[in-house]
Amino acid sequence: MSTEELNPFVMAQRQLDMAAEIIQLEPAVHELLRWPVRELHVTLPVKMDDGSTEIFHGFRVQYNDSRGPTKGGLRFHPHETIDTVRALAAWMTWKTAVMDLPLGGGKGGIICNPKAMSPAELERLSRAYIRQVGRILGEDMDIPAPDVYTTPQIMAWMMDEYSVMRGYNVPGMITGKPLPLGGSAGRGDATARGGMYCIREAAKKLGLNLQGATMAVQGFGNAGQYAALLGESLLGIKTVAISDSQGGVYNPHGLDAQAVIAHKNDTGSVVNFPGADNISNAELLELKVDILTPAALENQITGDNADRIKAKIVAELANGPTTLEADKILYANGSYVLPDFLCNAGGVTVSYFEQVQNAYGYYWKEAQVHELLDEKMTAAYHAVAEAAEKYHVDNRMAAYVVAVGRVAEACKLRGWV
Repeated sequence: MSTEELNPFVMAQRQLDMAAEIIQLEPAVHELLRWPVRELHVTLPVKMDDGSTEIFHGFRVQYNDSRGPTKGGLRFHPHETIDTVRALAAWMTWKTAVMDLPLGGGKGGIICNPKAMSPAELERLSRAYIRQVGRILGEDMDIPAPDVYTTPQIMAWMMDEYSVMRGYNVPGMITGKPLPLGGSAGRGDATARGGMYCIREAAKKLGLNLQGATMAVQGFGNAGQYAALLGESLLGIKTVAISDSQGGVYNPHGLDAQAVIAHKNDTGSVVNFPGADNISNAELLELKVDILTPAALENQITGDNADRIKAKIVAELANGPTTLEADKILYANGSYVLPDFLCNAGGVTVSYFEQVQNAYGYYWKEAQVHELLDEKMTAAYHAVAEAAEKYHVDNRMAAYVVAVGRVAEACKLRGWV
């Protein structure tokens, strides 16, 4: 059993420490960037459908707002912890900086099991959270968005509650909203689409022909499904393996992503898809494919299995799927990792576009959103690739170097340190 440190916030701090050493960050700036600037812990009494009252606990962490208002998702999860939320808020800070968005990083969470709650209970919980946390939210302060087990509908309830508190409509206080309430076209597939633009640029650099290149997708939620669909339609990639929490399927000749989605919708899992062999999640990670796309949970590629990863490109659509120990092994073995806070930054980028559209009350066509996203992802990829070459480090450390350098500069210009 691996003895790796898997506390996500400790991992986030260690990654920052490594970047700070490379760019020789001053001690005070380094110490400032190791911690959230503020966090709010709240206790939420919620009336349940049976008339009882349940007490829920929630958090909002605003990690750093030197470059602009904080931005980041809200998670509803039974095993949510403050350290997970802190780590995700830190990663959001680096993600918005690496994308060169005028934003900081934040994250929120409620400890609950949304699968065991009715829509009415979820609405009351969502509104209770905003009543407590709304005092530190706003278009110019902190803008939440959907994350694990939260939806456009939950964003709509939260926006409505906040608007009631303010006394007027405030669509820009939250993103990932339904289109009729000020959502953005192109938000649904933005995370995966941004990842595909990254893969395209990486393939050019590596001299890899993507027409018919093979891909394995671990995790078949929103990001994983769109990765399989867009890999084929945008880049000509052939998806040969797909998995979800129940297990995976493999066909070396390729899988029809649309048919696998239909099968999952019918049966609840990709397992037993006709014409494919069942495989485990662990086996999927170790397949000989051109591109491996982890789109599930954190800590999937570790010191225990990294030396068996054979993919040329590892495109991280999940947050934190690769541990620090695994990073070293992948880099030494020549796997080209597209790190999470670059590769999956399409979601926050289109969320930022949603904020911009809300602010001036004019909404863009989907093609315009795709074009602007492509521009942002391409520029961010090349900034990271150049830093990797300049400092002779892997892409994750290069992304940290770019992002931490930008946040540190903003802190210094403000006179904080």
